[in-house]
Order: sequence, then C-alpha cells, then structure tokens
Amino acid sequence: GDAMGMNMVSKGVQNVLDFLQSDFPDMDVIGISGNFCSDKKPAAVNWIEGRGKSVVCEAIITGDVVKKVLKTTVPALVELNMLKNLAGSAVAGALGGFNAHAANIVSAIFIATGQDPAQNIESSHCITMMEAINDGHDLHISVTMPSIEVGTVGGGT
Repeated sequence: GDAMGMNMVSKGVQNVLDFLQSDFPDMDVIGISGNFCSDKKPAAVNWIEGRGKSVVCEAIITGDVVKKVLKTTVPALVELNMLKNLAGSAVAGALGGFNAHAANIVSAIFIATGQDPAQNIESSHCITMMEAINDGHDLHISVTMPSIEVGTVGGGT
C-alpha cells in the first residue's frame, strides 16, 4: 500500500525460495528478480502501466501572468512545448521524457524527503502538455507522471 515495496517483495521471494529448496534440494536459484520490475531503470512498462503513484497536475495560467512573469506569450509557450518537449523528445527517442526538467525537481524532493534518489530515473517519466484556452488568452498546462515511486512507510532492508 504505502511502501515502495521492492525490498519486501525480494524478502518474500527469498522466503518462498527457501521453502521450495527444502522440498526440492536439487533446485538451482539463479536470481531473485527477473528484472521485469525495471527497478531504477527507464522502461516502457513503467510509462505504460505506471508504477508506484500516478499523478496528473493541471493549472491555468492567465495571459497576464505569462506576459508579466514569464516574459513571453501564450502562443509562444504552446509552440515551444510542441517543438521542444514533444517533437524534440520524440526525435531523440525519449522514453517517458517529454518534459523540460522533471528529473531536477523529482531528485530535489526525493533527497529532501528521504526517498531513494536512485528511483529518480523512472519517477521522472513525465509528459507536459500546453494549450491556449479562453480564445487564446490563457494557458492550460498539464503534467502527467505515471510512475512516481515513493513510500510513506517502509524499511524492508
């Protein structure tokens, strides 16, 4: 539920293997994990299925704020997002990296809150979408992160 879980899964599998070893003494154990979990590795399965917590955040930023604070326009931001975050990332063959810098933010939060910073690689899977709304005056932005791997309880190791 609230634990990240991989350590406990590994401990559980080890207990099952120990139990099976007593009934099948000739059994060879090659490994505890088959690596399909893709723990600490970028993988399409995490992007597609999600792993840990899946989050979608949305906001509307008024055109005035875009102009005064961000020093640009709504159409310019929408075009930049399409060309850089979407098309540029696709041309580069990005796997779950259709965003500007989600990894920086995820790493900082993980370190500050005691999460495993090595989980950054799959927790930073993110797509940023932008569109002009209200007759092009305001900006709707959404960020989808399908596999944020955090635990609020734990200590399996």
